[in-house]
Amino acid sequence: MMQTELRIPSDLKFLAVIEEWLLGTLRVELGDWGEWPKWESRLRLVIVEAYSNVVRHAHKDAPQALVVMRVELQAELLHIEVWDQGQGFDLSTYLPPTPDLQQEGGYGWMILNRLMDKVEYQVKGQERGNCLRLQAHLPVNQLTPSL
Repeated sequence: MMQTELRIPSDLKFLAVIEEWLLGTLRVELGDWGEWPKWESRLRLVIVEAYSNVVRHAHKDAPQALVVMRVELQAELLHIEVWDQGQGFDLSTYLPPTPDLQQEGGYGWMILNRLMDKVEYQVKGQERGNCLRLQAHLPVNQLTPSL
């Protein structure tokens, strides 16, 4: 099992730092896995979406608030948590984007749900913050068919 945590300011200039932290950590653990390049691209999109949502929405009125990210890899299960100190997002008001509506928002939640196996969001009190939990099954131990 591998577990790590990062506390980082709410500023998009730190996006590259977060990407390298997450992907670098997983690269060390999974680098020789044949499927890693595909998952690396997928997880880059996931972490950019999750972090930028916190900066642009949850912390837009509190740029001094820290974002806390946790990553845990247990066998073939990857868990990512993104904690924020914002007001929280009411999922009951979420409208998924549709081709006929020219809406601007809502794509992030859809992207996360397409790229990860499980996506949960919990609104807590201000003390503990809100938590976006992401989970993916990485078939590390499955044999990769040779071409």
